[in-house]
Amino acid sequence: MNIHALEGLLTELESDRVERKASASDGKKIHQAICAFANDLPHHQLPGVIFIGVHDNGDCASLAVTDQLLLTLSQMREHVLPFPTMKVQKHVLNGCEMAVIVVEPADAPPVRYEGRVWVRVGPRRAVATREEERRLSEKRRAKDIPFDLKPVYPATFEDLDLDVFRRTYLPSTLHPDMLDENDRAIEYQLSSTRFIAPNEQLTPTILGILVIGKDPRQFIPGAYIQFLRIDGNDLTDPIKDSKEIDGPLPEMLQRLDDLFQAHISIASDITSQPVEIRQPDYPLVALRQLAYNAILHRTYDATNAPTRMTWFNDRIEIYSPGGPYGQVTRQNFGQPGVTDYRNAYLAEAMKNLGYVQRFGLGIPLTYKSLRDNGNPVPEFTVEDAHIQVIIRRRP
Repeated sequence: MNIHALEGLLTELESDRVERKASASDGKKIHQAICAFANDLPHHQLPGVIFIGVHDNGDCASLAVTDQLLLTLSQMREHVLPFPTMKVQKHVLNGCEMAVIVVEPADAPPVRYEGRVWVRVGPRRAVATREEERRLSEKRRAKDIPFDLKPVYPATFEDLDLDVFRRTYLPSTLHPDMLDENDRAIEYQLSSTRFIAPNEQLTPTILGILVIGKDPRQFIPGAYIQFLRIDGNDLTDPIKDSKEIDGPLPEMLQRLDDLFQAHISIASDITSQPVEIRQPDYPLVALRQLAYNAILHRTYDATNAPTRMTWFNDRIEIYSPGGPYGQVTRQNFGQPGVTDYRNAYLAEAMKNLGYVQRFGLGIPLTYKSLRDNGNPVPEFTVEDAHIQVIIRRRP
């Protein structure tokens, strides 16, 4: 938005596209406002704006806008899921210094903060009613659908594991108050979480099949992990263990975690220190981060290739189909702050389930955990069609 448009919104006290805050001290309300503008219930199809450093009546609050404040505001998007498109900038408008957050309408509402769907109702924020959530879901019909929200034909409602949905996914996603409203129809809940397309046929989406599908490979052939444990350092050496790990996402990742813990070796040092030290050959944190990244960022379209993990005696190789995406290139891959999401709604589901703690930290956490454990740095190969990482055993 240009300066003229921002100044116009700043002085328009009755607009439902504007919120004003004297400071950033009430982070919850700012998060709620970001969520509400991303949902765009009035269907303005225009960005909402939050002015930080201005009183409700439009008077300047004389706020010092520092780089740290701008960073703090920028990071707020990580707590609104799926994370919205927004810009945070410092401006001087009508002689007043302020921070300005511009939030674009979401492509696939509803968007949630702390498990609740926030919307604008005239000049105020409110939690969406069931009817308002339904209207938000209906808006997806008119937009270009991201890959992970496309309907899967000929999948049907019966191809979703409703027990996994109720027992695992809903409690990790929705606010307890919403879970208490148990009279909501299961079709409504599945549509609200984007697991079925908003149509009368109740057709599952790619996301729904991946996260709670009874047999994801039936519809997405590459939706599994091929695990090989080699008793040696070459592929021609004997195979010690071989598994194909599949099923709905929560079960698949739990089985993978069990495999990690079964194959990690822990050495004891009782000579160099007064207290026995037990140290693994690979840190579990690094294995989890790299495996989760491979599953999250891979392409599931136009390939039947699985995510592959090959565990040799001296190293582990992880292969993810699909090269860098969006603003991530072969040249800037792994640089701090450079991240993008081929499967943005799968990223939301993995964060809801607890497999992603904070977006953009997977590779930095990997480097830190390997360094702390005494392993060499990871070796990435970034190609147009795949990404491979090698981590080497601790000496």
